Amino acid sequence: MARPRHFKVPTHVRFMLTTEKLTLALQLRLKWQSERTVVLKIINSNNADDARHEKEIESHITQQNPEHRGRVILRTCLDDFEVTSPERKHVCLVYEPVREPLWILQRRFVDREIPLPIAKAYIYFLLAGLDYLHSECKVVHSDLKLGNILMSFENENILTNFIKRQQQMQYKVDGESGRTIYRCHNDFGALDGREIKNMVPKIADFGLAARLDKPSTRGGMVGEQLGIYPIQPDFYRAPEVILGCGWDFKADIWNFGVLLWNILGSKELFQQVHDANGQYDAKSHLAEMIALLGPPPRVLLAKSKTMSEHNWPQPVTNDTGKLCNNAQEFFDGPFFNAEDEFRHNELIPSRGLEDTTPFLEEEDREAFLSFVRQMLNWLPEKRKTARELMDHPFLKLGG
Repeated sequence: MARPRHFKVPTHVRFMLTTEKLTLALQLRLKWQSERTVVLKIINSNNADDARHEKEIESHITQQNPEHRGRVILRTCLDDFEVTSPERKHVCLVYEPVREPLWILQRRFVDREIPLPIAKAYIYFLLAGLDYLHSECKVVHSDLKLGNILMSFENENILTNFIKRQQQMQYKVDGESGRTIYRCHNDFGALDGREIKNMVPKIADFGLAARLDKPSTRGGMVGEQLGIYPIQPDFYRAPEVILGCGWDFKADIWNFGVLLWNILGSKELFQQVHDANGQYDAKSHLAEMIALLGPPPRVLLAKSKTMSEHNWPQPVTNDTGKLCNNAQEFFDGPFFNAEDEFRHNELIPSRGLEDTTPFLEEEDREAFLSFVRQMLNWLPEKRKTARELMDHPFLKLGG
Protein backbone atom coordinates (compact mmCIF):
# COMPACT_ATOMS: atom_id res chain seq x y z
CA MET A 1 0.00 0.00 0.00
CA ALA A 2 1.32 3.42 -0.89
CA ARG A 3 2.39 5.54 2.06
CA PRO A 4 0.66 8.92 2.57
CA ARG A 5 2.73 11.79 1.17
CA HIS A 6 0.61 14.80 2.08
CA PHE A 7 1.59 17.54 4.52
CA LYS A 8 -0.39 20.48 5.87
CA VAL A 9 1.79 23.47 6.78
CA PRO A 10 0.25 25.95 9.26
CA THR A 11 1.61 29.41 8.45
CA HIS A 12 1.85 30.38 12.12
CA VAL A 13 4.58 27.83 12.80
CA ARG A 14 6.93 28.38 9.87
CA PHE A 15 10.66 28.55 10.46
CA MET A 16 12.93 30.41 8.03
CA LEU A 17 16.70 30.02 7.76
CA THR A 18 19.17 31.40 5.25
CA THR A 19 20.39 28.16 3.72
CA GLU A 20 17.39 25.96 4.22
CA LYS A 21 13.77 26.20 5.29
CA LEU A 22 12.55 24.32 8.35
CA THR A 23 8.79 24.04 8.65
CA LEU A 24 6.58 22.33 11.19
CA ALA A 25 3.89 20.38 9.39
CA LEU A 26 1.12 17.91 10.09
CA GLN A 27 1.56 14.67 8.17
CA LEU A 28 -1.87 13.69 6.91
CA ARG A 29 -2.48 10.00 7.46
CA LEU A 30 -5.04 7.52 6.25
CA LYS A 31 -8.34 7.85 8.13
CA TRP A 32 -7.59 5.08 10.61
CA GLN A 33 -4.19 6.61 11.39
CA SER A 34 -3.58 9.59 13.67
CA GLU A 35 -1.93 12.79 12.54
CA ARG A 36 1.61 13.48 13.65
CA THR A 37 3.74 16.58 13.61
CA VAL A 38 6.94 16.48 11.59
CA VAL A 39 9.62 18.91 10.44
CA LEU A 40 10.25 19.57 6.76
CA LYS A 41 13.78 20.55 5.79
CA ILE A 42 13.60 22.17 2.37
CA ILE A 43 17.08 22.14 0.83
CA ASN A 44 17.84 25.53 -0.69
CA SER A 45 21.12 24.59 -2.34
CA ASN A 46 21.81 25.32 -5.99
CA ASN A 47 23.75 22.07 -6.16
CA ALA A 48 21.40 19.13 -6.69
CA ASP A 49 24.24 16.74 -5.87
CA ASP A 50 24.48 18.16 -2.33
CA ALA A 51 20.80 17.51 -1.68
CA ARG A 52 21.01 14.04 -3.19
CA HIS A 53 24.09 13.23 -1.10
CA GLU A 54 22.41 14.26 2.15
CA LYS A 55 19.35 12.17 1.36
CA GLU A 56 21.35 9.12 0.31
CA ILE A 57 23.75 9.12 3.24
CA GLU A 58 20.92 9.49 5.77
CA SER A 59 19.12 6.61 4.08
CA HIS A 60 22.30 4.53 4.38
CA ILE A 61 22.60 5.37 8.09
CA THR A 62 18.97 4.40 8.71
CA GLN A 63 19.38 0.99 7.06
CA GLN A 64 22.23 -0.28 9.24
CA ASN A 65 22.02 -2.21 12.52
CA PRO A 66 18.74 -1.12 14.22
CA GLU A 67 19.70 -2.92 17.43
CA HIS A 68 22.74 -0.74 18.10
CA ARG A 69 22.16 1.53 21.09
CA GLY A 70 23.63 4.51 19.28
CA ARG A 71 21.19 4.36 16.38
CA VAL A 72 18.58 6.50 18.16
CA ILE A 73 21.17 9.24 18.76
CA LEU A 74 21.45 9.98 15.04
CA ARG A 75 18.66 12.18 13.65
CA THR A 76 18.01 11.01 10.12
CA CYS A 77 15.13 11.71 7.77
CA LEU A 78 11.91 9.70 7.97
CA ASP A 79 10.87 10.40 4.40
CA ASP A 80 11.68 12.63 1.44
CA PHE A 81 9.97 14.20 -1.56
CA GLU A 82 10.42 17.09 -4.01
CA VAL A 83 8.67 20.45 -4.37
CA THR A 84 8.99 22.87 -7.26
CA SER A 85 9.66 26.60 -6.88
CA PRO A 86 9.74 29.13 -9.74
CA GLU A 87 13.52 28.60 -9.96
CA ARG A 88 14.02 24.86 -9.51
CA LYS A 89 13.08 21.69 -7.69
CA HIS A 90 13.91 21.35 -4.01
CA VAL A 91 14.50 18.15 -2.07
CA CYS A 92 12.42 18.05 1.13
CA LEU A 93 13.52 15.85 4.00
CA VAL A 94 11.04 14.86 6.72
CA TYR A 95 12.19 14.64 10.36
CA GLU A 96 10.89 14.12 13.85
CA PRO A 97 10.65 17.51 15.61
CA VAL A 98 13.26 18.46 18.21
CA ARG A 99 13.27 21.20 20.81
CA GLU A 100 16.46 23.18 20.15
CA PRO A 101 20.20 22.96 19.45
CA LEU A 102 22.51 22.32 22.37
CA TRP A 103 23.81 25.90 22.36
CA ILE A 104 20.31 27.23 23.06
CA LEU A 105 19.86 24.74 25.89
CA GLN A 106 23.11 26.02 27.41
CA ARG A 107 21.70 29.55 27.59
CA ARG A 108 19.05 28.31 30.00
CA PHE A 109 21.68 27.61 32.68
CA VAL A 110 23.74 29.97 34.84
CA ASP A 111 26.93 31.00 32.99
CA ARG A 112 25.73 28.76 30.13
CA GLU A 113 27.14 25.74 31.95
CA ILE A 114 25.05 22.57 31.91
CA PRO A 115 25.38 20.72 35.26
CA LEU A 116 28.28 18.29 34.97
CA PRO A 117 26.30 15.05 35.62
CA ILE A 118 23.85 15.99 32.85
CA ALA A 119 26.68 16.97 30.50
CA LYS A 120 28.45 13.65 31.15
CA ALA A 121 25.28 11.79 30.20
CA TYR A 122 25.02 13.79 26.97
CA ILE A 123 28.66 13.05 26.12
CA TYR A 124 28.06 9.34 26.71
CA PHE A 125 25.00 9.36 24.43
CA LEU A 126 26.87 11.24 21.71
CA LEU A 127 29.75 8.78 21.82
CA ALA A 128 27.24 5.94 21.41
CA GLY A 129 25.93 7.73 18.32
CA LEU A 130 29.44 8.16 16.93
CA ASP A 131 30.17 4.49 17.59
CA TYR A 132 27.15 3.52 15.50
CA LEU A 133 28.10 6.00 12.77
CA HIS A 134 31.70 4.77 12.57
CA SER A 135 31.48 1.04 13.30
CA GLU A 136 28.16 0.18 11.67
CA CYS A 137 27.76 2.83 8.95
CA LYS A 138 31.44 3.51 8.09
CA VAL A 139 30.59 7.21 7.94
CA VAL A 140 32.60 10.25 9.08
CA HIS A 141 30.31 13.12 10.13
CA SER A 142 33.04 15.77 9.60
CA ASP A 143 30.91 18.68 10.91
CA LEU A 144 30.41 18.12 14.64
CA LYS A 145 29.49 21.36 16.43
CA LEU A 146 26.91 22.59 18.94
CA GLY A 147 24.53 23.64 16.18
CA ASN A 148 24.44 20.07 14.87
CA ILE A 149 23.55 18.55 18.25
CA LEU A 150 19.79 18.84 18.68
CA MET A 151 17.91 18.22 21.91
CA SER A 152 14.69 16.22 22.08
CA PHE A 153 11.60 17.52 23.90
CA GLU A 154 11.39 16.81 27.62
CA ASN A 155 7.74 15.81 27.15
CA GLU A 156 5.34 15.63 24.21
CA ASN A 157 3.06 18.35 25.59
CA ILE A 158 5.63 21.06 24.84
CA LEU A 159 5.13 20.76 21.08
CA THR A 160 1.38 20.20 21.34
CA ASN A 161 0.91 23.34 23.42
CA PHE A 162 3.15 25.36 21.10
CA ILE A 163 0.98 24.51 18.11
CA LYS A 164 -2.24 25.20 20.02
CA ARG A 165 -1.09 28.71 20.93
CA GLN A 166 -1.57 29.76 17.27
CA GLN A 167 1.10 32.45 17.54
CA GLN A 168 0.96 35.24 14.99
CA MET A 169 4.08 35.11 12.85
CA GLN A 170 5.80 38.35 11.87
CA TYR A 171 6.52 38.68 8.17
CA LYS A 172 7.43 41.09 5.42
CA VAL A 173 7.03 41.10 1.65
CA ASP A 174 10.26 41.21 -0.33
CA GLY A 175 10.17 44.22 -2.66
CA GLU A 176 11.99 42.52 -5.54
CA SER A 177 10.50 39.03 -5.60
CA GLY A 178 7.13 39.77 -4.00
CA ARG A 179 7.61 36.79 -1.69
CA THR A 180 6.35 36.67 1.87
CA ILE A 181 9.27 36.16 4.26
CA TYR A 182 8.47 34.91 7.76
CA ARG A 183 10.58 35.73 10.77
CA CYS A 184 12.32 32.75 12.37
CA HIS A 185 10.57 31.52 15.52
CA ASN A 186 12.23 28.74 17.46
CA ASP A 187 11.30 29.32 21.11
CA PHE A 188 9.16 26.54 22.56
CA GLY A 189 9.06 28.23 25.95
CA ALA A 190 10.58 27.48 29.33
CA LEU A 191 11.98 24.07 30.15
CA ASP A 192 9.98 21.74 32.34
CA GLY A 193 12.76 21.29 34.89
CA ARG A 194 11.09 18.24 36.41
CA GLU A 195 11.50 16.32 33.16
CA ILE A 196 14.82 17.58 31.81
CA LYS A 197 16.16 14.08 32.42
CA ASN A 198 14.07 12.96 29.44
CA MET A 199 15.96 15.18 26.99
CA VAL A 200 18.36 13.32 24.70
CA PRO A 201 20.97 14.84 22.36
CA LYS A 202 20.77 13.91 18.69
CA ILE A 203 23.58 14.20 16.14
CA ALA A 204 22.13 15.90 13.07
CA ASP A 205 22.96 17.32 9.64
CA PHE A 206 24.82 14.78 7.53
CA GLY A 207 25.17 17.06 4.51
CA LEU A 208 28.97 17.04 4.79
CA ALA A 209 29.33 13.44 5.96
CA ALA A 210 31.47 10.99 4.01
CA ARG A 211 31.22 7.24 3.59
CA LEU A 212 34.56 5.46 3.76
CA ASP A 213 33.29 2.06 2.68
CA LYS A 214 33.15 2.98 -0.99
CA PRO A 215 34.91 5.42 -3.37
CA SER A 216 33.58 8.97 -3.28
CA THR A 217 34.37 12.06 -5.30
CA ARG A 218 33.38 14.23 -2.33
CA GLY A 219 35.95 13.10 0.22
CA GLY A 220 38.44 11.60 -2.19
CA MET A 221 39.95 8.21 -1.44
CA VAL A 222 43.54 7.05 -1.06
CA GLY A 223 43.95 3.34 -0.48
CA GLU A 224 41.31 1.84 1.79
CA GLN A 225 39.04 4.01 3.95
CA LEU A 226 41.01 7.26 3.78
CA GLY A 227 39.64 10.65 2.74
CA ILE A 228 41.91 13.37 1.39
CA TYR A 229 39.98 16.59 0.73
CA PRO A 230 39.72 19.28 3.47
CA ILE A 231 36.90 18.80 5.97
CA GLN A 232 35.65 20.10 9.35
CA PRO A 233 34.80 23.50 10.85
CA ASP A 234 37.83 25.71 11.48
CA PHE A 235 37.95 25.41 15.28
CA TYR A 236 37.64 21.62 15.16
CA ARG A 237 39.91 20.71 12.23
CA ALA A 238 42.16 17.74 12.95
CA PRO A 239 45.93 18.00 12.36
CA GLU A 240 45.97 15.22 9.76
CA VAL A 241 43.50 17.23 7.69
CA ILE A 242 45.66 20.38 7.83
CA LEU A 243 48.84 18.44 7.08
CA GLY A 244 47.22 16.53 4.22
CA CYS A 245 47.93 13.07 5.64
CA GLY A 246 44.51 11.67 4.82
CA TRP A 247 41.74 11.19 7.35
CA ASP A 248 39.29 8.60 8.63
CA PHE A 249 36.89 8.14 11.56
CA LYS A 250 39.51 9.42 13.99
CA ALA A 251 39.08 12.93 12.55
CA ASP A 252 35.62 12.90 14.16
CA ILE A 253 37.21 11.80 17.44
CA TRP A 254 39.54 14.83 17.40
CA ASN A 255 36.58 17.05 16.47
CA PHE A 256 34.54 15.67 19.37
CA GLY A 257 37.40 16.09 21.82
CA VAL A 258 37.73 19.78 20.96
CA LEU A 259 33.94 20.15 21.14
CA LEU A 260 33.96 19.12 24.80
CA TRP A 261 35.22 22.59 25.74
CA ASN A 262 32.08 24.00 24.13
CA ILE A 263 29.81 21.45 25.79
CA LEU A 264 31.25 21.76 29.30
CA GLY A 265 32.54 25.32 29.38
CA SER A 266 30.83 27.20 26.53
CA LYS A 267 34.25 28.22 25.22
CA GLU A 268 36.57 27.38 22.35
CA LEU A 269 39.68 25.34 23.10
CA PHE A 270 41.61 26.97 20.25
CA GLN A 271 41.71 30.76 20.41
CA GLN A 272 43.79 31.71 17.35
CA VAL A 273 42.46 29.91 14.31
CA HIS A 274 41.58 33.06 12.33
CA ASP A 275 43.69 35.99 11.15
CA ALA A 276 42.81 39.68 11.46
CA ASN A 277 40.55 39.40 8.41
CA GLY A 278 38.61 36.46 9.79
CA GLN A 279 40.23 33.95 7.42
CA TYR A 280 41.28 30.54 8.67
CA ASP A 281 44.98 30.58 9.63
CA ALA A 282 46.36 27.04 9.65
CA LYS A 283 49.83 28.01 10.88
CA SER A 284 48.37 29.74 13.95
CA HIS A 285 46.10 26.76 14.59
CA LEU A 286 49.06 24.38 14.42
CA ALA A 287 51.05 26.67 16.71
CA GLU A 288 48.36 26.37 19.34
CA MET A 289 48.25 22.59 18.93
CA ILE A 290 52.01 22.53 19.59
CA ALA A 291 51.51 24.62 22.74
CA LEU A 292 48.83 22.28 24.08
CA LEU A 293 50.17 18.91 22.93
CA GLY A 294 53.87 19.37 22.18
CA PRO A 295 55.47 19.04 18.72
CA PRO A 296 54.01 16.59 16.20
CA PRO A 297 55.70 13.20 15.78
CA ARG A 298 58.15 12.91 12.89
CA VAL A 299 56.16 10.02 11.42
CA LEU A 300 53.19 12.35 10.90
CA LEU A 301 55.37 15.00 9.25
CA ALA A 302 56.96 12.37 7.01
CA LYS A 303 53.52 11.27 5.85
CA SER A 304 52.57 14.90 5.24
CA LYS A 305 55.64 15.42 3.05
CA THR A 306 54.93 12.29 1.05
CA MET A 307 51.30 13.25 0.46
CA SER A 308 52.27 16.78 -0.61
CA GLU A 309 54.13 15.29 -3.57
CA HIS A 310 50.83 14.05 -5.02
CA ASN A 311 47.94 16.08 -6.36
CA TRP A 312 44.28 15.53 -5.58
CA PRO A 313 42.19 13.92 -8.34
CA GLN A 314 40.41 17.28 -8.75
CA PRO A 315 41.66 20.70 -7.58
CA VAL A 316 39.67 22.55 -4.90
CA THR A 317 39.25 26.28 -4.31
CA ASN A 318 40.17 27.51 -0.82
CA ASP A 319 38.69 30.43 1.15
CA THR A 320 40.87 32.97 -0.64
CA GLY A 321 39.72 31.81 -4.08
CA LYS A 322 42.96 30.01 -4.91
CA LEU A 323 42.66 26.78 -6.91
CA CYS A 324 44.64 24.17 -4.97
CA ASN A 325 45.99 20.75 -5.88
CA ASN A 326 46.82 19.45 -2.41
CA ALA A 327 46.45 20.28 1.27
CA GLN A 328 49.77 22.14 1.42
CA GLU A 329 48.52 24.60 -1.19
CA PHE A 330 45.03 24.73 0.32
CA PHE A 331 46.21 25.65 3.83
CA ASP A 332 49.19 27.79 2.72
CA GLY A 333 52.00 25.49 3.88
CA PRO A 334 54.56 24.08 4.28
CA PHE A 335 54.62 24.58 8.04
CA PHE A 336 57.79 22.64 8.90
CA ASN A 337 61.31 22.85 7.47
CA ALA A 338 63.53 20.01 6.25
CA GLU A 339 64.59 19.29 9.85
CA ASP A 340 60.94 18.98 10.94
CA GLU A 341 61.12 22.26 12.86
CA PHE A 342 58.06 24.48 12.97
CA ARG A 343 58.52 27.58 10.81
CA HIS A 344 56.42 29.89 13.00
CA ASN A 345 57.64 29.50 16.59
CA GLU A 346 56.72 33.11 17.33
CA LEU A 347 53.04 32.11 17.10
CA ILE A 348 53.22 29.41 19.78
CA PRO A 349 51.35 30.65 22.89
CA SER A 350 52.62 30.01 26.41
CA ARG A 351 49.59 28.15 27.76
CA GLY A 352 49.20 24.39 28.19
CA LEU A 353 46.23 22.04 28.12
CA GLU A 354 46.01 22.20 31.92
CA ASP A 355 45.29 25.94 31.68
CA THR A 356 42.19 25.53 29.52
CA THR A 357 39.69 24.10 32.02
CA PRO A 358 38.67 26.82 34.51
CA PHE A 359 35.09 25.56 34.22
CA LEU A 360 35.93 22.36 36.13
CA GLU A 361 36.55 21.79 39.81
CA GLU A 362 39.95 20.38 40.75
CA GLU A 363 38.60 16.89 41.46
CA ASP A 364 37.08 16.67 37.96
CA ARG A 365 39.93 18.29 36.05
CA GLU A 366 42.42 15.43 36.18
CA ALA A 367 39.87 12.87 34.97
CA PHE A 368 38.70 15.21 32.20
CA LEU A 369 42.24 15.85 30.94
CA SER A 370 42.90 12.10 30.95
CA PHE A 371 39.71 11.66 28.93
CA VAL A 372 40.44 14.30 26.28
CA ARG A 373 44.08 13.25 25.87
CA GLN A 374 42.71 9.99 24.49
CA MET A 375 41.11 12.06 21.71
CA LEU A 376 43.54 14.93 21.19
CA ASN A 377 46.57 13.04 19.93
CA TRP A 378 48.58 14.09 16.89
CA LEU A 379 48.48 10.53 15.57
CA PRO A 380 44.98 9.39 14.56
CA GLU A 381 45.82 5.76 15.25
CA LYS A 382 46.63 6.63 18.88
CA ARG A 383 43.18 8.11 19.51
CA LYS A 384 40.61 5.87 21.16
CA THR A 385 37.48 4.84 19.31
CA ALA A 386 34.10 6.17 20.37
CA ARG A 387 33.27 2.79 21.89
CA GLU A 388 36.47 2.74 23.94
CA LEU A 389 35.89 6.29 25.17
CA MET A 390 32.49 5.34 26.56
CA ASP A 391 34.27 3.28 29.24
CA HIS A 392 36.46 6.13 30.53
CA PRO A 393 36.11 6.85 34.28
CA PHE A 394 35.35 10.53 33.63
CA LEU A 395 31.91 9.57 32.33
CA LYS A 396 30.98 7.60 35.42
CA LEU A 397 28.52 9.41 37.67
CA GLY A 398 30.45 10.64 40.65
CA GLY A 399 33.73 10.07 38.74
